[in-house]
Parts: sequence; C-alpha cells; structure tokens
Amino acid sequence: MTAAGFLRLAWQTLVAPRDVAKLLLSLRLGHEALLTALALVVVLNALVVGLIQASGLPGAALPFLISPGVIALLLAAMLTVSILFMTWLGRILGGQGRAEDIALLLIWLQALRALGQIAVALAAAVSGALASLLVIAALIAGIWIMINFLDIAHGFDSLGKALMLLVLGSVALVFALSFVFTLLGVTPNGMSI
Repeated sequence: MTAAGFLRLAWQTLVAPRDVAKLLLSLRLGHEALLTALALVVVLNALVVGLIQASGLPGAALPFLISPGVIALLLAAMLTVSILFMTWLGRILGGQGRAEDIALLLIWLQALRALGQIAVALAAAVSGALASLLVIAALIAGIWIMINFLDIAHGFDSLGKALMLLVLGSVALVFALSFVFTLLGVTPNGMSI
C-alpha cells in the first residue's frame, strides 16, 4: 500500500467506517499476515511514542519516560487481551465475529493511532490548545469507528449492542491489566519494570 493509499483509507475510515470494516474483513488475511501486521503496528506505535518523547515536544505521549521496548510489550499485551475480550464478549451478546476479524480491525485502528499521535505531536509544536482539540476529536472519532467496526465484525445490526460490547470490553481490559500490573508489582506511585 502506498502512502497516498494509506491516507485515503484512513480518511475513508473516518467518513465511512462500516464500508472500511467490510473491505478489510473481505481480505480474509491468514494468521501469519495478522501476526506480522500486529507486530508491525506495535513496533510502529512504540517507535512513534519513543520519538515523540525523545524530541521533547510538548504533549509527549506519556507524562513519564518508558522505553519503546516496554511500550511495545504493553501495547502487544493490551491488543491481545482486547482481541480476546472483544471476541468472547461479542459472542456472549449474540455476535458472530471471529478473533481474526476483530484482530484485523484493531490492528488497522492501531495504525491510525500512530498517524494520530504524529498529528497531535506536530499540533503540540504549534499550539497546546490545538493539540488538545485534536486529541478530543481523535478520541471521539476512535470511539465512533470502533463501535461501527464491532457492529460489522459481529453482525449485530445494532450500534447499541456494539457500544455495550465496547464498554464491557474496556472495563474487562482495565480489570485484567490491573490484575497483571498487581502481579508484576507495578503501583500507581512507581513502576517496578
């Protein structure tokens, strides 16, 4: 995919997320392609965060420094758990989505996240207020896209069910990560990693 094609598909994701979800799911990528894409977006996002932190731009991705390797591990864990929860909880709610479908859509969202982080960092160099507005817009757009993606992947035909899945999946992810961090000895006051 060319850079222009990537940007066109990114824009299409904003204006017609359901169509993009159907397009992506029609690819029926195999496990190897999905794992490669997952690794690529994890590394890409970790590098973007690391570069933003190293550049010293205002509005760095995290308020404290974490190595790109740790960021990559955390993101990989979060993505994996999210895929499992969104698949499992979606099926409980009557959905038909496969883990591969959910994985592909979440991988695409992570690719867009990297693009969004770069845009926010550049905006922060110009104006903190502009960067804040861009973060809010990206958050709202991300939620809207995710709801539509989950609706298509699970075949709900109900944005309300997809929203319920997103909320339940997010809560489950927070509890799971809290449990894992507790086991690792990570506390809100400091990190043992």
